[in-house]
Order: sequence, then structure tokens, then C-alpha cells
Amino acid sequence: MTKKTLRIDLGYTSLAGQRPRNEDYCAGVTPDGALLENKGMLVAIADGVGGHAHGREASEYCVRSLLADYYSTPDTWSITQSLEKVIVSLNRWLYSHSRRARETAGMATTLSAVVFRGRRYAIAHVGDTRVYRLRNSELLLLTKDHVWVHPEFSNVLARAVGLDANLSIDFTDGELAEDDLFLLASDGVWNVLDDSSLIKLLESQGSMEDIAARIALAAIQAGSEDNCTALVTSIVQLPPESLRDNVACVAELPLPHRLKPGQSIDGLEVLDVIHDSRITILYLVHDPLTDQHCVLKTLHAHADAADIAAIAYEEWLARRVDSVHFPQVLNWPQRAFLYYLTTWHEGATLARHLELGRRFTPVEAADFAAHMLKGVAALHRMGIIHRDIKPDNLHLGADGRLRLLDLGVAASDGLDAGETFSEINNPGTPSFMAPELYRGSSANEASDLYAAGVTLYYLLTRKYPYGEIEPFQTPRFGDPVPPARYRPDIPEWLESVMLKAVAREPSDRFETAEEFLLALERGAQRPLRVARRTPLFKRDPVMGLKLLALASLIANILLIFLLLARHS
Repeated sequence: MTKKTLRIDLGYTSLAGQRPRNEDYCAGVTPDGALLENKGMLVAIADGVGGHAHGREASEYCVRSLLADYYSTPDTWSITQSLEKVIVSLNRWLYSHSRRARETAGMATTLSAVVFRGRRYAIAHVGDTRVYRLRNSELLLLTKDHVWVHPEFSNVLARAVGLDANLSIDFTDGELAEDDLFLLASDGVWNVLDDSSLIKLLESQGSMEDIAARIALAAIQAGSEDNCTALVTSIVQLPPESLRDNVACVAELPLPHRLKPGQSIDGLEVLDVIHDSRITILYLVHDPLTDQHCVLKTLHAHADAADIAAIAYEEWLARRVDSVHFPQVLNWPQRAFLYYLTTWHEGATLARHLELGRRFTPVEAADFAAHMLKGVAALHRMGIIHRDIKPDNLHLGADGRLRLLDLGVAASDGLDAGETFSEINNPGTPSFMAPELYRGSSANEASDLYAAGVTLYYLLTRKYPYGEIEPFQTPRFGDPVPPARYRPDIPEWLESVMLKAVAREPSDRFETAEEFLLALERGAQRPLRVARRTPLFKRDPVMGLKLLALASLIANILLIFLLLARHS
């Protein structure tokens, strides 16, 4: 049975009209396969700012670059994040380019872009090009014109790509329905054609190309004095509602029964049980086709729909983390049960090494931390927050490579677990969770880096900077205990790095994994300067004010005593 995918029809027409030069530009990308599933279909229209040189160059550059660069962003980024990153970059380039020479001054363009992915659409919009949706003969304007109304001139653009160093972009999204029609139009079209005219034209017979041509020609015949561009898309078919179709596909698979060494599943021989928790179970299996060992992760028979959605989401994320610092997901066409496979690596976790009595030297621990941070940086570049970095999830392979394990509670900007199912796992281990998480903040890059700092601290000291935190405990954070108190052999430069990494306030920590890594690589050559104690007013403002009030009271009493003594 062929899987239903998103299908759209697309057509466009752009005419110069009465203008000597066409400064409009529009285009679309209609990919298939994994690119369609992960990034969707993108269409865009731009209108170069009239009256300025290089308006056409600005609009064409903006649309072409957006269509190319959007598909280069990580799959794990949200549509909005991907569009914003690309458009802000385009704005920066256009603004800088327009200031280089007099002939390019004022080089700017409007931009309206729509991404169709799955069963939803997302719009990014700047300027006065427009996006309409026609559904059941009702035309809805989905964008807002960014213009200033001027008494002597036609509307003046308040926003455009390249107009200012700082760009504010409007974003909106919504549900798709089959037979929806979307119209992207320049102001040369919508200035002269009212809604009733547009509805009649959009509902006329013919291909999308024919309809777009009729709209542009109708605008010129109605007396438009501007370029006339229309891009029309029709939603022909929608995919099933799913988490990248993964949840739907996985949910149809039966859960395997409890397996024992020597048994087989889908041609894979079970060798051993690696890990067995309340919900998940990991088996070491042998692939006879490649004569390789693999890890099979599945669920217990009592797993519910939320558990199934969670493992589908975890597999989806893990497939996109293409890095040597992580196990890789393997394809297994014969899969008839609910599970997924990853590469197997001989070795043990750093937590297991500690349990066996291994004592890491500062050099070893710093080296492990550097490799850990490279993996964390790879995740953060893809918009993924691990949320459970700790020695138990750091695997030291027999090949000497450190790998980051377990994306079971990870969150992604592109598709957070909470959008589709309730979170079933504890999002982190209490002693490794950043202070702000206990205040209700969401996990982010800063909390991941804090956990990485605590991990380094624990590898060297077997202690926690703020003491061990039990589940359901509400801890109070003062100053971290300097690690050299437990390990006098820790060099001062490394202690400074660790103290900065586990600082109570996110603003006092490293901003990125790369900055943390750089501090480790520079080592004693360029040591950090970190305050060993936090000032009282910053650590506990209320107590500081109380002490200040007490000191003031004592000073006043002393002053009164001295005055009385002088007059007696």
C-alpha cells in the first residue's frame, strides 16, 4: 500500500504591466521523499522596492536564496526557526550591500513565503505582498500589510527585507484542508482586484498556471499601474495525521513479547538483555546479514499510546543526529514489530567505570568533557536539547571514542514531544538539573551545559557542586563547593572552568558548548577568572537587604548614643 503524502498543484504568472521593468519575483520548490516529509513545500513572492535601483535584483536574490537555504537548515528546526534564520541573514546581507555604493542605496524587497508541511501551513511575511486562502468559497487574508499611510503618496512600506538593520517578521500558521487554494499576490494585483473578483478567478476552471495567468491579466485590464504577479497553489492531497508519519506507522506494529537469549525477532538473534526499565527494554542482537551486533530498543507489553508515541519520537530524533559522537540508527526492512535498531559499541558508560573504582585524572576528565561537548554542540546546532546529560549516558567505547546516549527525554525546536503526546519520562536527573529548572523554566542549551559541567565535576570528585538532590526535593542553591576541596590535584584553571559551568545563574555560565570547549582547550595558557564566592546581595537579595537594614539601625543607635553622651 502506497503511503499518502502531501500533494499540491502550483502555478504562477508575473507581468511587468505598465512598468518598464518587472521588479516582482516568485518561485516554489516541490520536493518529494524525505525532504518533503521533513521540510515541506515552499513557495514565495517578493516585490522589489519601487523607485530604487536593483529592486529586481533584491526580490530575485531574496526568493532564490530563501528557497535554497531553507532546505539546508536542520530537519529538527521548526519551520518558523528555519525561515527566521534564513530571512534575517538575507536582511543582513541586503542591508549591508545597499550601503556599499550609491547605486545600490535603497535596495530592498517585500517577501511573503508559505511552507506546506504535513497537514499544516506556516507563513513568514514582511511588507505588502499578500497571502490569501480560499476555502469553501470564503477568501481569507492571512497577512497584514506593513505600510504607513501617507497623504501625498501611495502607501509607504514600513518594513522590507534590506530596509533596516533590524527586521521584524510576521509568522502565522494553521491547518490545511484538501481543496484549499492559496494565492500569493503582489500589490499590483490586490490593489485593483477586490475579494469577489479574486474568488471568481480562483474558482474558474483550468490548471493553477491558467488561474494565475487570468489573475495577473485581470489586474492589468483593471488598470493596475504596477507589476502584477500571482502564485496559486491547490492542496490536492494531505498525508495522514502523524508525527512525521512515524507515530502512525509505528503504532500499527505489534509489541514483541519478552525475548530471551537465543530467540529471534525479524531475523535478528537475541544475544542478551542490556537494559530493562519500567517502560523500555534494550537487547543486544546479532544481524546475520552483516555479521554485526546491534542494539534493539523496544517497549514492554504494558506500554500505552503515549509510550509508543515517545519511542517513535525518539527514533525520529536519533535518525537525524548524524554524528560520530552518537550511536547511529540502522534501517531494518524486515521490521514487523515495534522497535528500532542502533549500532552497538563495545565498552561501558563512565558511570560504570566509576562503579568499578576507576579514578579519572584531571587530564582524562577534561578530555572526556571535550568530546562530550562536541556531541552536545552537534545536538544544539540541530535545535535538540538532550535534557539528561550525566555519566550514565556517556559511553566510552573500546575504540576509545566517547558517545552520548539516550535521546529518550530530548526535546527539539522542530517538533517537541509535547505537541503530540504527554511526556512519560522524568526530564532529567535531579542532581544534574540546573537551578532554573526548579523555578519552572524550560530546559534549553544553558541547562544542558550546566548538566555537562556537573558531569565533569562528578567524574573528578564523585560529588555534586550543590550536594545530592533527591527526587521531588526543592533544593536551595548557594555557592558551589570548589572541586579542589575534594580533589587537591585539580589545577586552578580547570577548577575555574568547572565553577563557571555550574554557576547558579545561566548568565554566569558558558553561552554555548563551543565556548565551554574552547575554555577547556585553552587550559592553563589562557585561564578563566571566576569569582569563588557570589556576593550576598546577588546570592540572597532579601537577606542582604535585612543585613543592610540591621547595620543601618545599629549605626543610628550608635549615633544617638554618641549625641546623648556629648550633651550629658
